[in-house]
Amino acid sequence: MLEMQGIGKDFSGVKVLEDVCFNLAAGEVHVLAGENGAGKSTLIKVLGGVYTDHTGTVKLNGEVVNFKSVLDASKAGISIIYQELSLVGSMGVCDNVFLGREESKYSWLNKRAMLDYSAKIIKSLSLDIDLSSSVDEFSIGIQQMVEITKALAFDSKIIVMDEPTSALTEPEVEKLFDIIVKLKAEGCGIIYISHKMEEIYRIADRITVLRDGKYIGTEVAEKLPSQELIKWMVGRELNQQIPRHAPKVGEKRLEVKDIFVGGTASNPSPRVDNVSFSVRSGEILGIAGLQGSGNSELLNGIFGTYGSQATGSVQIDDEIYKPDSPAKMISRGMALLTNDRKQSGLVMEMNILRNVSLASLKRFSPHGWLRPAMEKASVEKITRSLNLKAESLYQDVDSLSGGNQQKVVMAKWVETRPKVLLLDEPTRGVDVGAKHEIYELMNSWTDQGIAIVLITSEMPELLGICDRILVMHRGKINAEFEISQATQEKILSAALGERVSQ
Repeated sequence: MLEMQGIGKDFSGVKVLEDVCFNLAAGEVHVLAGENGAGKSTLIKVLGGVYTDHTGTVKLNGEVVNFKSVLDASKAGISIIYQELSLVGSMGVCDNVFLGREESKYSWLNKRAMLDYSAKIIKSLSLDIDLSSSVDEFSIGIQQMVEITKALAFDSKIIVMDEPTSALTEPEVEKLFDIIVKLKAEGCGIIYISHKMEEIYRIADRITVLRDGKYIGTEVAEKLPSQELIKWMVGRELNQQIPRHAPKVGEKRLEVKDIFVGGTASNPSPRVDNVSFSVRSGEILGIAGLQGSGNSELLNGIFGTYGSQATGSVQIDDEIYKPDSPAKMISRGMALLTNDRKQSGLVMEMNILRNVSLASLKRFSPHGWLRPAMEKASVEKITRSLNLKAESLYQDVDSLSGGNQQKVVMAKWVETRPKVLLLDEPTRGVDVGAKHEIYELMNSWTDQGIAIVLITSEMPELLGICDRILVMHRGKINAEFEISQATQEKILSAALGERVSQ
């Protein structure tokens, strides 16, 4: 149903795609794989009518097409669910689903028809949400499902899913996979982009790999072992996917006592209910839990995000503090990498240099005046250590790939020289090569005595990199495991609220 041949695209003379080919059959899931910056997003934007000034040909059902706009591609039956959400937060769910393609009757919006159709699709996704509520009232996971609803609302025959599970819980992922099976049975072709190996091999019929903007190869999924796939993607073998050095655990670095974060008007139950734990220098403590368990709210409460709304105490080394504000917690030696780099991790309109130095400006302004040479030298050093791929430090972060944006956020927080590093989904939307680099960085930070608290929704990552794991359920710690005792079954059972023997 789709054939792309000889696709090329450049930006200001820099080639990002060169002679790339890709095809898709009806009733197929074709995974498009590659590292961040390999050209995957550019290729699907060519398909989706975002980029019209490309070389090569695109054929639908054997006919050459030349899309002049996103609307042209949409009318041809192509829907793209981008990794970065494209919702208007202040608008309702139904309004977002039909945005730009509203139903009308006698020149009036046919709201009833739109509500009924949206409700039908939402029900098929097993979601129970108010379609008139603003989408910014919902979690990232629910917002991701609204994006999927948009694509399903127009009976598209080709659906592109770019990291669709990056913010979904396990039950939501299962719903999505059920939908994919249904769409395949109906003859839809699905292009699926993911960095999660278990997902790729669960749903892929075929896999195509891009590297550095070039076509590497296509193979039936069951004939392409994971190690060979990784080699295609990164151009080398990764001997150990999740390396963990023998921890050099020292004295207690962080102690959290009775952290409490209240509920909201719509849900008055406490988000974090008197949680206490400690972490030693050189240790990686994992905090597991399903969406809504309170693990992200716990890290934000410790970091001072909620101000006076959070109670309890935080001890860093020998000093005890109230978690009253992020600025004060940064000055005390704590840093928090949040789970949404676009909304709370980066200033997208600013360049790399300004983003990285943002949380450390006092150090670069010893007498109230910024010292640009000192700032640039320090940022160059930290970004080099993270192997950031960019033309220069003055490149805007919104022009970087997702993985390189994540490295910029990490550089910002490491630049603050923390004693305690709180990481909430640090490898979300990051390719296998960049993940390996991040794991090695975490090892180097713990070797320096930094205490790390890690939230990750990827079970192999949780079990592979952590020294100890806490499991949260409804705002409380329900279980604690030494890594030698932890299993996927035990963690999931505890996350669901069951009592599990240690």
